[in-house]
Amino acid sequence: MSRRHRAQKRKVQPDIKFSNEEVTKFINRVMLSGKKSVAQRLVYDSITKFAKNIKTEDPLEAFLQALENAKPHLEVKSRRIGGATYQVPIEIAPERRTSLAMKWIIGNARSKVGRGMEDGLSMELADCFNNQGSTIKKKDDTHRMAEANKAFAHYKW
Repeated sequence: MSRRHRAQKRKVQPDIKFSNEEVTKFINRVMLSGKKSVAQRLVYDSITKFAKNIKTEDPLEAFLQALENAKPHLEVKSRRIGGATYQVPIEIAPERRTSLAMKWIIGNARSKVGRGMEDGLSMELADCFNNQGSTIKKKDDTHRMAEANKAFAHYKW
């Protein structure tokens, strides 16, 4: 019998404006140095600006759609077998899909030169909503890599 216990997943509280857990997770990802109020203002302002930019009535639905468009379904993991390392394609768990999508969106928003984080985040969300931009390119590259290594899928265990 194993002495190890599986880690317990914590439930996050829904955010104050949209009452949605995904937005809370996104705010927590944006937050730096524990400044949650700054992160909340940034995210709420960028979601509002993003919704105005794509001309939609419901900003929450548009945000969730942009996040869904950025979620990858496959990735590659390295497996060492008999002295050779193979890139084995595997399906991604739903929590990790969401986490990767948020990480990519925020990273690409931060890397936009000459823009504030609010503008960068709203532009990146708009790009994800329209299935274009650097986050979608990263997702497509991940899928392409998994597709190219499909021959090694039998090494998955």
